[in-house]
Amino acid sequence: MYKLITADLVSSLHSWRLWTLLGWLEVRQRYARSRVGPFWLTISMGVMVASIGIVYGTLFGQSMHDYLPFLAISLVMWGSFSQTVIEGSNAYISSSQYIRQASTPKLIYVLQVVWRNLVILAHNFVIIVVLMIGFGVKSWVTLPLFIPVFFLYMLNAMWVAMVVALLSARFRDLPQIVSALMQVAFYITPIIYRPNALSRFSFIVDFNPLAYLIELVRAPLIGQVPSAETWAVCVGLAVIGWGLALSLTGRYLKRIPYWI
Repeated sequence: MYKLITADLVSSLHSWRLWTLLGWLEVRQRYARSRVGPFWLTISMGVMVASIGIVYGTLFGQSMHDYLPFLAISLVMWGSFSQTVIEGSNAYISSSQYIRQASTPKLIYVLQVVWRNLVILAHNFVIIVVLMIGFGVKSWVTLPLFIPVFFLYMLNAMWVAMVVALLSARFRDLPQIVSALMQVAFYITPIIYRPNALSRFSFIVDFNPLAYLIELVRAPLIGQVPSAETWAVCVGLAVIGWGLALSLTGRYLKRIPYWI
């Protein structure tokens, strides 16, 4: 079982030219003949950050100097994670014609989703860079930490995408359920509010693994070092999650063409 999925994963990584090309073409096709292209996503995200920042920053009595960068980082990183998971649930279903007709590694379709959302993230990250330049970098010391924490963040996004992709191929109602759950998760995760804002209901944050993932990638960019607890939870999620994802996918890998 593990030998099969390991071989598929290695073969998929070796086929990086294929899934990067497919992911890039999908982004280009979405905005074909558009002068602005994928930067429409950046414009849309920028408008969202500005509108939510002004409204909720005023409601929460926050300083815009601190709140806007906090909000922009949270929304951009959450958008990347949630879209990777939501689109991952359709990874095998939307590529059914390729899977049926050609003998290709199956995980390239999950990697295609991850790559596509990394391209979109790169466009939206411009907003974070602009705000950091405008309001000043909080700490140059913590910035290099963003590289390892972002890698860990995407590892967690990928294993979740692998699991929902497999289960959605078997149970076709799951993509709608995943989409609904991610909407609920947005409101119970400290994205538009700070983690310590829920004083009476702090357990919502304490027992929410997504809160730790967001805090992991947000902290270095706002001049903070992720706590040992945050590191432990995120590493634990990656280890357990990848074990689960590889186990399930390895067991049912050969059934995917029949399910879709």
